[in-house]
Formats: sequence, structure tokens, C-alpha cells
Amino acid sequence: MVIPVPGGKLIITPHEVQARLAEGAVALSALVEDVRLLDKAGLIIADAGAVRWQLKLSAEQLQEIREFLGLPETE
Repeated sequence: MVIPVPGGKLIITPHEVQARLAEGAVALSALVEDVRLLDKAGLIIADAGAVRWQLKLSAEQLQEIREFLGLPETE
């Protein structure tokens, strides 16, 4: 699944989430088990210990990702 975001795109597979940003040709990746979706803040957060990143997304984008990955709703 590919989701356009400002300045790049998210590429989501059942096992991995990649954020590819056009500015500087940056690629961020994380295993799905290291990813959380925070609905109230509108964020996708990857936290693999020493490496962390987050992107602001719309509610619709978060819901699309949640459905694709089968992640539970957050409060």
C-alpha cells in the first residue's frame, strides 16, 4: 500500500512501514511491531529503541493504515 504524504510517501507492507521523503532522498523504515498509531495526535510513531521517528497524518490516513495492518484502535 502506498499513501502520499506531504514531501513524500509511506510504503506499507504487512511486515514493514517505510517513509520515503523526497527532500534529501531520506528513507525511514520500521518493522510493523515497532509502529504505533496515535489517533488524537494524528501521528504514526516508529520506536525501535535507539531509533525513533514520527509523521503527522490525517485521520483518514491513520484509519487506512490501521485497517491494512489490522492494528487496534487507540483512545
